Amino acid sequence: MTEAWIIDACRTPRGTGKVGKGSLAHLHTQRLGATVLAALAERTGLDTADVDDVIFGCSWQVGTQSGDLGRMAALDAGYPETASGVTLDRFCASGITAVNLAAASVMSGLEDVVVAGGAEMMSSYKQNAPKNRNPFMDNGNLHLRALHPQTNQGVAADAIATLEGIPRTALDALAAESQRRAEIAIKEGRFERSLVPVLDEDGTVALDREEYPRPGTTAEALAQLPASFEQLADLPLDEDGTTYRDMVLARYPGLEITHVHHAGNSSGVVDGAAAILVTSPEYARAHGLTPRAKVRAIANQGDDPTLMLNAPVPATRKVLERAGMTLDDIDLFEVNEAFAVVPEKYIRDLDVDREKINVNGGAIALGHPIGATGSLLIGTVLDELERRDQNVGLVTMCAAGGMAPAIVLERV
Repeated sequence: MTEAWIIDACRTPRGTGKVGKGSLAHLHTQRLGATVLAALAERTGLDTADVDDVIFGCSWQVGTQSGDLGRMAALDAGYPETASGVTLDRFCASGITAVNLAAASVMSGLEDVVVAGGAEMMSSYKQNAPKNRNPFMDNGNLHLRALHPQTNQGVAADAIATLEGIPRTALDALAAESQRRAEIAIKEGRFERSLVPVLDEDGTVALDREEYPRPGTTAEALAQLPASFEQLADLPLDEDGTTYRDMVLARYPGLEITHVHHAGNSSGVVDGAAAILVTSPEYARAHGLTPRAKVRAIANQGDDPTLMLNAPVPATRKVLERAGMTLDDIDLFEVNEAFAVVPEKYIRDLDVDREKINVNGGAIALGHPIGATGSLLIGTVLDELERRDQNVGLVTMCAAGGMAPAIVLERV
């Protein structure tokens, strides 16, 4: 089995994911995807005629986000017709899965050049909502609901915090620290290596900086925000009056959920895209491409679909075993801050040093462009490993349905 080398990674800045407020919201998801695909080719000097496949993640593949985004973005970016493309959905974890599949294809020897990444326009969700069918809630799919009740993710986050005894004060402290670290990272230019501007059709800059962060956020200010998911938990969802709370109670009878998550300690709603070039060593050497890292191991893990957000811990144990490593071998971790309880539980369960995880802030401060985030985080951890002259990074994230992929990278 050959190695899979990561040659380069790039991403757009994240724009606020609301029409009328976000600087990217007027664009099509395909244009964001094309932006990073074109930039990746230009940055590396890649002959795009050699690309075997483009693997893209996009979670909400309805309306303007449907129609095989990977293929269409590649064509929009000027890739030749011979560069095939596919789009996948592992919900929030689609971006890691895209890279993992690219690495697996290269490591197996079946392909030599794969571009992986993802894009998501969360600002399009309201427009596309009428076209969506929810696999968890659709009244035509009550058989699945009976087997595996799957609640709203925010309600699940609150349920996990309740079961784990994690107080809101700890979650607000983590959220404030995410904002503090992101503020430092932006001021020091830590994201600049990977960041590429997004242009409008006339060539003017639509966005060239992070739009979502709230510098100066304090835990005291966050403590004043109302919980976001208490009313939602009790909203009747169908004619029989079933609620999100009912779905949790079906699996955890008698649980009195304490609602601790809110807009300030949950991931931000944003638009964004990311792309990563993965090649075989043979191709890279033959074409003068210098690798930045190699993929040491990948893993996928399922977990309780009702609580939904707990798979990163077992996924980490699995990927470390496959890499032949321990937690002590990992210099930096990126664990997506879908909700503050996710990294907080991760830190507590694995006894991870807080100074090694999400060191430049996470999705609470910077936002979570669903299908793109995993690829974005891989680029983020690679940039930071290089900045610190460290060697090994681990990236994982929760996904709806109770899943988590993971990947271990080692600098070359």
